[in-house]
Amino acid sequence: MNSKYFLQLGLTPVLLGLSGLVHAYPLDGYETTGIGRLEAARRIEAGEFKGDRQPRGALLPMAEVDIRLRDYPNFTIPEPDPELTRKLVTLLGDRVDRYQVAILDLSQPDHPRYAAHQADYRANVGSVGKLLVALAVFQTLADLHPDDLDARKRVLRDTHIEADDFVLTDHHTVRIWDRKTETLIRKRLAPGDMGTYWEFLDWMMSASSNAAASTVIEHAMLLKRYGRDFPLAPAKVQEFFATTPKPELGNLLAETLQPPVARNGMDLDLIRQGSLFTATGQRKVPGTTSYATPRTLLEYLLKLEQGKLVDDFSSREIKRLMYSTERRIRYASAPALNDSAVYFKSGSLFECRPEPGFRCFQYHGNVKNLMNSVAIVEAPAGERKYHYLVALMSNVLRRNSAYDHQTLAAGIHELITTGDIRNATLLLRGQDEPAGAQAEAVSE
Repeated sequence: MNSKYFLQLGLTPVLLGLSGLVHAYPLDGYETTGIGRLEAARRIEAGEFKGDRQPRGALLPMAEVDIRLRDYPNFTIPEPDPELTRKLVTLLGDRVDRYQVAILDLSQPDHPRYAAHQADYRANVGSVGKLLVALAVFQTLADLHPDDLDARKRVLRDTHIEADDFVLTDHHTVRIWDRKTETLIRKRLAPGDMGTYWEFLDWMMSASSNAAASTVIEHAMLLKRYGRDFPLAPAKVQEFFATTPKPELGNLLAETLQPPVARNGMDLDLIRQGSLFTATGQRKVPGTTSYATPRTLLEYLLKLEQGKLVDDFSSREIKRLMYSTERRIRYASAPALNDSAVYFKSGSLFECRPEPGFRCFQYHGNVKNLMNSVAIVEAPAGERKYHYLVALMSNVLRRNSAYDHQTLAAGIHELITTGDIRNATLLLRGQDEPAGAQAEAVSE
């Protein structure tokens, strides 16, 4: 299939200065992966193009983005540390009833510390579930090519996917690198847009594109069904989804997404991605409910660091896809983390209804205001004096939850690195939001 990028009429190619959502994967990964936007970001860092430079923590090369607990295969989450848990609960302040958190400090892996608050609470975690989609892709690739890493890489790098109506609809934008004009285009994915499988994975994880996630699942289902005959021509893809009975498609979706969770040692009753991420995708392929708990999300991150998500290669690649290498948002945007390598995924869902004196903003709902974050933090980047995992869920109404997660990230970082919370801002119920917090919520 032709790998040319098709640009919609009326879309202006933008030279490389735009700041968008969190982007992932090490910046020197273009030659290995073919993820086009990495080349744009690399040129900015090299001074070849204008654009915002990245914080120190976002500049690790591929060789330094690796799994850290390969030598601890039998490590399991210990019992909660009472003092660490007490200080964590203090950080949550008056909003303690609205937060669910699990933290694992691995700075001294022979003496780990675990803190938890309502860590077994189960709920839909939104886009954090895309971590399970990535797991499904790498598990399916490993099943198809168990002893051939080069073959797995070829599928990811050389499979050119043409987006179809599975991308409808999604408000997230992605960055598409036009190799001919050497410009970066920021747009919503639309039918006809082209990218490699690796690029769609990157757009799913970095920009959190629901359109990319549904496309990744669509082609994971095809990879599961057709094996070494994958990829299919676009016409064959359309024919398959148009002629296969919906119950059969639903079964194939479940077979693609769910067994990898159980096979990798996690409990499907506690963590599951059950559906696609776009309305059209969900109409075409029936799914089921999605959920996770902070503890099971922490278990996912721990298995990743141990190389136990499929194998070392798969765990490492998922971690690289999580590596924040562009503008950081939400939890990852805390200035305290600027020098840290942050491996991050978040998801949100808010809902509003009319209320006197209340104006609805993104991440600021008064009916529901779900915000979920998972992060691996290595501080300072490259030195890794501190290494910890965080899984965080919240539902605090009428607050900019993106800002509150940023505030909590700074407090947790202080707690891990100093053992105390002397400078941290507690999440107090009556605390005023900072100037600009609402405008920031609208713009993100």
